[in-house]
Parts: sequence; C-alpha cells; structure tokens
Amino acid sequence: MAVSSCLLGEEVRYNGGHSRDRFLTGDLDPYVDWVPVCPEMEAGLGTPRETLRQERSDDGPRLVTRQTRVDLTDRMTELAGRRAAELARLDVDGYVFKAKSPTCGIHGVPVYRADGTPADRRNRGLFSGIVMERSPLLPVEDEGRLHDALLRESFVERVFAHARLRALLSADWRPRDLVTFHARHKMQLLAHDPQLYRTAGRVVAAAGGHPRAEVAARYTDAFQRTLSTKATTGKNVNVLQHCLGMLVLDPVRRADLVDVIDAYQAGLVPLSVPTTLLRHHARGEAAAYVRDQTYFSPFPDALRLRHHVPR
Repeated sequence: MAVSSCLLGEEVRYNGGHSRDRFLTGDLDPYVDWVPVCPEMEAGLGTPRETLRQERSDDGPRLVTRQTRVDLTDRMTELAGRRAAELARLDVDGYVFKAKSPTCGIHGVPVYRADGTPADRRNRGLFSGIVMERSPLLPVEDEGRLHDALLRESFVERVFAHARLRALLSADWRPRDLVTFHARHKMQLLAHDPQLYRTAGRVVAAAGGHPRAEVAARYTDAFQRTLSTKATTGKNVNVLQHCLGMLVLDPVRRADLVDVIDAYQAGLVPLSVPTTLLRHHARGEAAAYVRDQTYFSPFPDALRLRHHVPR
C-alpha cells in the first residue's frame, strides 16, 4: 500500500519532522507492505524546506513556494504522472495521503489568491489529484479521516478486498475461479450496493465468452464501484437477516439472534456482535456457504474495526 512517507515516521516534512500515524504504524503495519512516497523529496526540495501552497491562476491552481515564489507546478505534474504509472504497475491496494497537504491532500486543500487570502478550500493536492485521476478505483484516504471509525473501517475493508481480487487476477484464473470469488463476496457486496452486485454478477455469468483481460477489467470496475458505495445499517441488517435465514437453528437460538440484529439496528450494539454470533452458529456442512462469506471477516479480526456503534 502506498503512503505519504511522513506518516510512517520518516523525517521528510517541511520543518524536518514527521507526522507518524499510530494506526498505520501500529495496528495496520503487520498486514501491509508499505510503498512510501514523498513528492517534495522526490522533486529534490529537501528538508527543511520552504513551505508550498496552491495559488489561483487563469490556467488553474499553481504550486508555488511561499516566500521565493518559485513555480513548481510543471515539475510536480511530471513527477506525479510518472509515479502514478509506477504505482499502477505495482497494483498497490490503496493509498493513504497526508491530509491538507498542497501536494498530497485529498480533501479541503486551500487555493490562495495573490494577496494570500484563501479563494477555495475544496481542492486536492497537485500530486494526489493526478494519482487519483489515473487510478480512479484505487482505495484512497487521508490519515485525518482515518480517525473516524466508520471511514477507517470502510477504507480498510476496500483495501483488503482489493488485495484479494488482485491475488485472484494475477494468478492463472479460470471463469470458475471468478464464480467462486464472487460467491464468497456476495454478502459483503450486498451490504454496499445490491444493484452493482448484480452488475458484477452479470460479468461473472458471461465470463466464459469473453477474453480474460476484458472480463478482469469489467469485473474489477464493478467490484470496486460496489465497495466504494457506503454500507449502511439498513443494508447490513438485510444481509444479517438473509444469513440468519440460511442457518438451521432451534427457535430459542434463532430468537436470540433476531434480538441481537434488532439491537444492532437500534444502535445499541456494534456490527461485530451479530456477525460474531452468526459466524459462531454457522457450523456444519449445511452452513458452509454462510461460514465462507468474506462479509464475516473482511479484514483481520485483530484490527477491531467493527467495534463502533452505528450512527
């Protein structure tokens, strides 16, 4: 996974410091091979260095140094295009950018007028904008938004799903392998977007009649677009109820699970409670389909990302 170098603790910030992120370098680190990127350092600016900002112009935002007024737009644009191509070849599973950075921010980057007052605070960084434009389906986030439990769960879920799909498509796969993959991800995809799940399913159903490269591209598009749609409490409840309906349980245990699902829907317990109980009861050959669903383990349990109460 690509990441702004400063978030890993590398001292590459403008002031010679870093912005080490505890989640990235702590909980997530054992599961990730990091690809650190610092566009300012790669552009030869060094550290400590003069701060940068985006300034409004007739040709769009320009990246300039604050004091000496050096325009770095062309240099950074060339670097971003080259690095975006390299990351696409690596097929990284996600990218965590430095929040608010004039090069790497993905939300709320200010663009200034010539007099130094903000003209717009809704821009992206020059570097990150090009990377995202070249790889529109890549899971991306900034470390600031990852402090939100729901956004953190959503991003990490997409990263691990991307990795599973990459592993499949980089192997000598056959249409039947894609059928199995799609079936295992059914509940996870339904929790995001049932309509796009069906779109992906049509790609799978027709896979035998098209070139593999075409099928892979079309399925990747549908799969990633599905997961980029927000999973809601209501859609999770539908999935939980669907899974419950496939289990053979005595009336008491079924009633208990219904109560737990209702408690999740009411915002009284986190999603980890009903999913853990359903997985526990999915025993025996008849429950294998439910037990094998990625919905119940979309990422390592040790990350504890489903322990927040829905809002």
